[in-house]
Amino acid sequence: MNDDLKKEKKPNSLIIGMIGAIIGGVIVGVLLLGVNFFFDSNSVIQGAKNEIIVNQGSADTVVEAIAQTVPPSVVGIETTGVSMTVYGPQEASGVGSGFILTSDGYIATNQHVASDDVSALKVSLADGNTYDAKLIWSDATLDMAIIKIDAKDLPVLELGDSDNVVVGELAVAVGNPMGLNFERTVTAGIVSALNRSIPLENGLAEDLIQTDASINSGNSGGPLVNKNGEVIGINTYKLTTGEGMGFAIPINILKPILNEIVATGKFDSTVMGITAYDRAIADYYLTDKAVDFTEGIYIASVQQGGGAANAGLAAGDIIKEINGVKTNTMLKMKEILYAVNAGDKISVTYERNGQSQTKDVVVTAGQ
Repeated sequence: MNDDLKKEKKPNSLIIGMIGAIIGGVIVGVLLLGVNFFFDSNSVIQGAKNEIIVNQGSADTVVEAIAQTVPPSVVGIETTGVSMTVYGPQEASGVGSGFILTSDGYIATNQHVASDDVSALKVSLADGNTYDAKLIWSDATLDMAIIKIDAKDLPVLELGDSDNVVVGELAVAVGNPMGLNFERTVTAGIVSALNRSIPLENGLAEDLIQTDASINSGNSGGPLVNKNGEVIGINTYKLTTGEGMGFAIPINILKPILNEIVATGKFDSTVMGITAYDRAIADYYLTDKAVDFTEGIYIASVQQGGGAANAGLAAGDIIKEINGVKTNTMLKMKEILYAVNAGDKISVTYERNGQSQTKDVVVTAGQ
């Protein structure tokens, strides 16, 4: 993972639509669930959970129960910014979705909604109240952001475990398709596939959850939830050349980021000092047909003086585990790295020429 991924092979062209794209040029946003205190990257202790209850006189199906429980925690995000046109810079506005992570106003969204280019963010809640929001953190590579409003006692959503998501399970998307006139629309489908990577104009979106739950412009940043009403992903992209092909960022990558932001007010990412690829994205970047691996993370290069190089890792090594956790996707690697601080040691188990080795690697700050 680096840090600086350089394409060695141009990916096949696909037309991928950012679902938040709004006429005028500025796009969409979103966020997640309520939290009081945190431990490791997968542990989020939060307030009282809204239970999904079926056959209690008010909801006959799981989707109906979700539709009664989840929407109050989904917000509308209106943005104001400047878009470059053939006539020069023009003011532009956009509408997106988000969801409440904490009862005191942390909200998750896509970076392409709440970026540094947006001059104003306004959040509308289900109770009709609106708030000015402040950008706390964003990452263009992950296409995620966290914003904050000054509010209390907000309804939160519970974060699920995206590592346990399986193909075929129920997936329900909630958001504001086509703008706030259709706010908090609920659409249902299934998880169609996992670990999808799709080429974009400016790079590659990695390890996404694919769903056929209807996602449209304005849904971007809204939650994708499971049968328990737990957030398993952040709705982000759709395939514009096909029907029923939407994509969400797995929620686990956000957990260590949210943990640190709630604890310290900011987030600083950490790296090992490598350029690497998982199996799903290797074919987009690697031209060497001799490279053959079915699982793990393939190291394409190491940064001189970086933690991995100092520990003796080299190009061609295949990382199998970090801190005892199987590591088969780039998002899983980032999730583990983001849960530790610069200067910390991590235990890396890797394979070289068919032999397994384990080394301690010191991580450093970086993207």
